[in-house]
Amino acid sequence: MSTAARFDAVIFDNDGLLLDTEQAWTRAEQTLFARRGRTFTSEQKLELLGTTGAMAQGKLAAMLELPDAGEALLKELQALALEEIARSAPPRPGALELIARLRAQSMPLGLASNSTRAFVDQALAAAGIAKATFAATCAGDEVANPKPAPDIYLTVCAALGVDPVRTAVLEDSPTGVAAAIAAGCYVIGIPSIEGVRLEHASITAPSLALAPL
Repeated sequence: MSTAARFDAVIFDNDGLLLDTEQAWTRAEQTLFARRGRTFTSEQKLELLGTTGAMAQGKLAAMLELPDAGEALLKELQALALEEIARSAPPRPGALELIARLRAQSMPLGLASNSTRAFVDQALAAAGIAKATFAATCAGDEVANPKPAPDIYLTVCAALGVDPVRTAVLEDSPTGVAAAIAAGCYVIGIPSIEGVRLEHASITAPSLALAPL
């Protein structure tokens, strides 16, 4: 069965799913911690993966034992990440080929990211992907409640004019998977970091090149 027969739209997550931005985030996180005499660990990376807003602030404050500095820490991290992403944000393996195949089927595409609009736009530009590739996009600072709340996915579905139940979402983090499930979407989990478990996704695949679409 073709993708067009199964779904009315496909929505991509950005960081770690569409683009290899996690390395940029990791370098930014390492710098943030090093400035405070700390070492950023792989366990902390897994804990932060896909989070933003109040959740990320709380985790950073706890990790660095700075209970009143969560908001400042997140702003500093975002600034560092923007600097890193300007240097490199390559598409993930199979990303461009999947986009081309879906567009050849006239499949409406969306982008739903927990990152800020500034980060999303800069990452797409660094990767050489035109924003016009996606009929609708939504960033984490454009909704009241970012992932794991369903707001971002519901916003993109509404902009595309599709029912979430007839929408396929591609996600690489438990936070994103939870958001897409809460929105009522079919979720294809594609882990970008070793150790990430996406058992709540509708189905999983090792890469975008092998995504069942």
